[in-house]
Amino acid sequence: MKKKVLWIVIGVLSLAAASAFYFTRRETPETAAGRRGMDSGRPVPVVAATVQRGDIEVIVTALGTVTARNTATVKARVDGLLQRITFHEGQLVKAGDLLAEIDPRPLQALLDQAHGQLLRDQALLGIAQIDLERYRSLLAKDSIARQQVEAQEALVKQYQGTVQIDKGNVDNARLQLDFTRITAPLSGRLGLRQVDAGNIVRATDTNGLVVITQTQPLMAVFSIPADSLGAVVKHVQAGESLQVEAWNREGKQRLATGNLRSLDNQIDITTGTVKLKAEFANANNSLFPNQFVNIRLRVETRRGATLIPVAAVQRGTVGTFVYVVNPEDKTVNMRTLTLGPNTAEIVAVEKGLEPGEHVVVDGADKLRQGSKVEIASAEARQAGRKGPPNAEADGEKRGERQKGSAPAAARAGKNRE
Repeated sequence: MKKKVLWIVIGVLSLAAASAFYFTRRETPETAAGRRGMDSGRPVPVVAATVQRGDIEVIVTALGTVTARNTATVKARVDGLLQRITFHEGQLVKAGDLLAEIDPRPLQALLDQAHGQLLRDQALLGIAQIDLERYRSLLAKDSIARQQVEAQEALVKQYQGTVQIDKGNVDNARLQLDFTRITAPLSGRLGLRQVDAGNIVRATDTNGLVVITQTQPLMAVFSIPADSLGAVVKHVQAGESLQVEAWNREGKQRLATGNLRSLDNQIDITTGTVKLKAEFANANNSLFPNQFVNIRLRVETRRGATLIPVAAVQRGTVGTFVYVVNPEDKTVNMRTLTLGPNTAEIVAVEKGLEPGEHVVVDGADKLRQGSKVEIASAEARQAGRKGPPNAEADGEKRGERQKGSAPAAARAGKNRE
């Protein structure tokens, strides 16, 4: 019994090993065809591109956060009953626009009281000044003591000080009365309302009435690697204005275009980056505070660079390389490169290629040093991958015709009978 179980186990393990060997060695038709082509010396179809000389923009990309240039919480500056609100949530306002009103009657009464006090003290000052003039004339005739004149002069100065205090009280009361009209401290967009009309508001309230954010212009803060800082600083010190673009999260839509405004004064040692700030006019209100955007900082335009498609670049144990097509014998050579700045489609080559050479951009996965190639167009190679068009459909149609021929032959035999 034990031997029987042992043989069953051995059989199962053998079957599993055979299945694993089969699936690991199985090749796709395209891979097998490419391998047979390389082994047999037949040319491998590839798509090649010509190395060109042209201009490329040096762009530094980063993730940024949109920030408001100015943000203010609109608060009441005096205590009182919130009588009226004149704004709508999300409204764009200008500096000085009326936002709300507080009941002005208590402060109007204080202003009247201060004004009355001023009038009374001004009258007392006038009487004291008249008496002073009379005392001085009597002193000139030696009809009064000098001490009495000096006392009257001090009394006049006292009343003058009192009148000055009263004027300050009047101005303060008038200012408090003006504070019952709450206006926008800056131009921007209003947020959500924090309090409703009919409530008692105080100057000590922390939430305020509403938050106003300046949205034109807006700023964006982003970080770039310290290695890219040298080129940026060079242009900034030369007085050049570097262009900055803000793109959406997917990087497919440009939201706004602005300029670099400032750089931070130190590098973050934890990330090895430095913060920069850009300004956007935001005329179409496409940016909002605290919005995440993709930043593209255009540092410079490199003229006369050696350019190749990004698809031609391969990476391996030797580093970055491309397959260069020899135009004489149609073979390829693997050549290592030193790359420069790149965009989404092209990359600059600092060292390793010359304009006019041809590099493989499609089909490099089937190549090795010295492989013979056949340069084809991208459309032809794509069609070759898909196989002959409508081959399967033609086979089905032929099968249907064969199936249909049997009943027809049977009918013909019956007619002959």
